[in-house]
Amino acid sequence: MAVTLHTAALGTRLDRLPLSPFHRRLVVALAGMILFEWVETYAFAFVAPALREQWDMPLSTVAVVAGVGQLGAFAGGVLAGYLADRVGRRRTMLACVTLYCVATVGCVLVQTPGQLIAARTATHLGAQGMAVVAIVVLTEFVPAAARGRLQTYKVAIGSLGIPIAAWAGYFLVPAWSWGWRLVFGLGLFGVVFAVLIHRWVPESPRWLASQGRLAEADTIVGQVEAQCGVQPRAGVQLPDDIQPPASASAPSEPPDRPRINELWAGVHRRNFLVVTTMWVTGLLAYSAYNTWTPTLLAETGLDLDDTLLLSAALATAAPLGALVAVPLIDRWDRRRTQLVLGALSAAVLLLFSLVRAPAAVLVLGCLVSLLFQMAVPFLQVYSAEIFPTRIRALGSGTANALSRIFNFAAPLLVAALYAGAGYTAVFVLLAALSATGGLVAVRFGPRTTGVSLEATTASDTIRTRKEPHTP
Repeated sequence: MAVTLHTAALGTRLDRLPLSPFHRRLVVALAGMILFEWVETYAFAFVAPALREQWDMPLSTVAVVAGVGQLGAFAGGVLAGYLADRVGRRRTMLACVTLYCVATVGCVLVQTPGQLIAARTATHLGAQGMAVVAIVVLTEFVPAAARGRLQTYKVAIGSLGIPIAAWAGYFLVPAWSWGWRLVFGLGLFGVVFAVLIHRWVPESPRWLASQGRLAEADTIVGQVEAQCGVQPRAGVQLPDDIQPPASASAPSEPPDRPRINELWAGVHRRNFLVVTTMWVTGLLAYSAYNTWTPTLLAETGLDLDDTLLLSAALATAAPLGALVAVPLIDRWDRRRTQLVLGALSAAVLLLFSLVRAPAAVLVLGCLVSLLFQMAVPFLQVYSAEIFPTRIRALGSGTANALSRIFNFAAPLLVAALYAGAGYTAVFVLLAALSATGGLVAVRFGPRTTGVSLEATTASDTIRTRKEPHTP
């Protein structure tokens, strides 16, 4: 679909804005909500050892609870991606937040593993839906030169949920038999940021323009310009790399509904396969490490208190990783930086698999957490940049969601691999997965760093783009 003159001009107006309190409020509202969703999402990793003791759960049941939740995340990614492209980013986010809050109450009140499975599935659906749309919203509002940086700040704030869940598990789970319920309940504080999203996050003007609602899009861009201290003006001259054909004009009616089969056809297929591979391999390694490390450490002989303490310390390194990524993400080609991070993660995971001493586990484990979290914002922003606006949420959300299907089987795979080949073999697998995403991106993905969204997504249909499409 050719980039229209009016839509491209709106994107240029957003890209020329200086960072302002509007952008900071956007990051705070989205990141704060994701923080408490991550508290609840990662809480199971830190309450699982206690639940095994209280409910006499075998390791296979732990794997089922962890795995079935990924089905909810799959549904959340696909459904929220479709709805965000169909009915709007803002309405979809608020619907996902509501579901998440209701499901979190269910997690606090469950009495059996079956109830926990149902509640965790619904929680993952809402949390994943919110996360998918938040990535797209921030991508569509932030100027191209700072797109990666603000996405990274969002990840840094959101990833505080991991150490919060970990330290809450360390202090609350051993203290009371019902301490794990308090850990799940922390996710309800996300309601505060849900209110901020309602107040501070407008509908994406890029999405409105893609639907033919140009007057509404102009109004929102004008309001954002005013908040940034920039004189609102339409008709901005477009950069050469996104000039549309002379015949291009504003759409007279909204486009067709987004369809998932669009991702498998034409110019979008290659990019969809690239980001799907990146999400599948990256999330498998990342989530398996965070979910299974406490349990596997306990299986190697560490007692519950030592396991929870080490796990909490490892989780504390996660937000630091995102902060380290801030000066890197917009500086070099994101694909190549992702490749370097994957190679380093693989090397450290291999070392981690060989050590047992608590001090060595702590040092290497913190480094693994830091490297994993450094890679998260690269993956998030890249997966949203390479799809056009009308299927951006569907494309990035579906790619993310497909990784959850693999994650459904991953806990069972890890349990089987641990039982059959041992502790070290699990981390060898994680190392191989960590190195894969960057290789695929460098070999097959387009360059997006510092390039306007309109130029990036028009490159396959409008061949006037100056940035070469080479790895």
